[in-house]
Amino acid sequence: MQPVWAWFGYDEPNYTYMKDGKKLLSEIAELSPVPVYVRTHSLLVSGDGVAALKWGSTNAYTEDANGNPVYNWKIMDSIFDTYVKRGMKPLAQIGFMPEALSTHPSPYRHYWKPGDPYTDIITGWAYPPKDYDKWRNLVYEWVKHSVERYGKKEVESWYWEVWNEANGHYWKGTQEEFFKLYDYAADGVKRALPTAKIGGLNVAGTSGKGATSWMNNFIKHCISGTNYATGKTGSPLDAILFHAKGRPKLVDGTVVMDMAPQLRDIRAGFEITMSYPETKKLPIIIGESDPEGCAACGMATNPENAYRNGTMYSSYTAASFARKYLLADETKANFLGAVSWSFEFENQPWFYGFRDLATNGVDKPVLNVFRMFGMMKGDRIAAESNRMLPLKTILEKSIRGEQSDIGVLATADTKSSEVMIWNYHDKDEILAAETVNVTINNIPAKKADVTIYLIDQNHSNSYEVWKKMGSPQNPTSEQITTLEKSGKLETISNKKIKIESGKIALPVELKRQAVALIKLDWK
Repeated sequence: MQPVWAWFGYDEPNYTYMKDGKKLLSEIAELSPVPVYVRTHSLLVSGDGVAALKWGSTNAYTEDANGNPVYNWKIMDSIFDTYVKRGMKPLAQIGFMPEALSTHPSPYRHYWKPGDPYTDIITGWAYPPKDYDKWRNLVYEWVKHSVERYGKKEVESWYWEVWNEANGHYWKGTQEEFFKLYDYAADGVKRALPTAKIGGLNVAGTSGKGATSWMNNFIKHCISGTNYATGKTGSPLDAILFHAKGRPKLVDGTVVMDMAPQLRDIRAGFEITMSYPETKKLPIIIGESDPEGCAACGMATNPENAYRNGTMYSSYTAASFARKYLLADETKANFLGAVSWSFEFENQPWFYGFRDLATNGVDKPVLNVFRMFGMMKGDRIAAESNRMLPLKTILEKSIRGEQSDIGVLATADTKSSEVMIWNYHDKDEILAAETVNVTINNIPAKKADVTIYLIDQNHSNSYEVWKKMGSPQNPTSEQITTLEKSGKLETISNKKIKIESGKIALPVELKRQAVALIKLDWK
């Protein structure tokens, strides 16, 4: 059971060390049995360190009056210290362009808000450097400083990657200029720490024709192209990264999800990686893997995103991660992680419908799916359901029929077994519960403790509790305490049972969009 789910990311790096950011990071670290990797944008952006939607800055690089570099790691240290203190690991994104290095520095700071055109965020930080040697030296100094502050062994456990979605809005240079940017950055990383791990390319829309061309050309450049920074053949490549997104829409006032594009992106990225002998064994990280694209686009401006507060996001997450494992099985890809681009938004309205794991310090239902994943130990084991749609069907048309997808993912260790089940459908409807009969075979014990956890309309669901309060935007301290408690993962059953002939059978009632985890422990 490779913990591919233990990866998270967000646009706004300065949320990291703010009140609710630190609280959520602590919760994420606590739920995972392995170190969680965290990826964030804008780590090299110039500014005052004040967070805003789709904006962040560290002011790591400025220049004096004579054009000499001035490095300042204070804000960067605040971010990385927060991770390292919690046992988390940076998936350190080398970007974006400091104002003093940008070939097109003005305008630089943007003031985007939900409802504005997405392209409004693309300013001076998205351009190539005016001096590639200064760019390389900036990266060198950053990695060198990291080794000095955290130690060689710690930094060797991180991953570094260059930029974000260079095939989309985020890069205002050419493809060749991006390869040059990558080469100089990789050279800076390896000069500071030869054993550091660096990768790319984090393309958007991986299954699209343009994205597949970018990804293939990037891999070929790293294998056999002329390195812009060294003049040698090839460029360092220790991991492959790409993005995968779904595409929900509003149909007659109802949200209808679409998992198929996300899974097709993943399949494309796996297949491209496996098509080259030089990359087929490299670890693959899906740098962003989500139901859709814009985390900061709330449901007030984007009503198709109304799935995010309730149980639809949690059931989609369970059903989609199960398919990611199947895609890795099918392609034999070395699948290391899938970054859920979902965190929190500081000082924003309660349950605004951002794609986040918590709102104002209160956990949403989706975070409880990751708590369930965190309890799944040992190896993935054979599990089947007569209502789990085949991977091929979902790749072609997502989940559109009358029946929902009642699926299963299971693990076993020497003294425990965990079975996750869900009742998911693309259409945002809560229908009557169905009885799911779960049979677990080959249990090597005479008795076991059985615990069942549930996420549905009435369990592990802070959103429904908040709505019953009257949807307060200024809840009292007593209400906040109630909401925080309702946001935790709820146990609905905990009992000891006898095991006959190594087998047990358990009926579990699952409403549509519900997720349950059955946990067996024995001595």
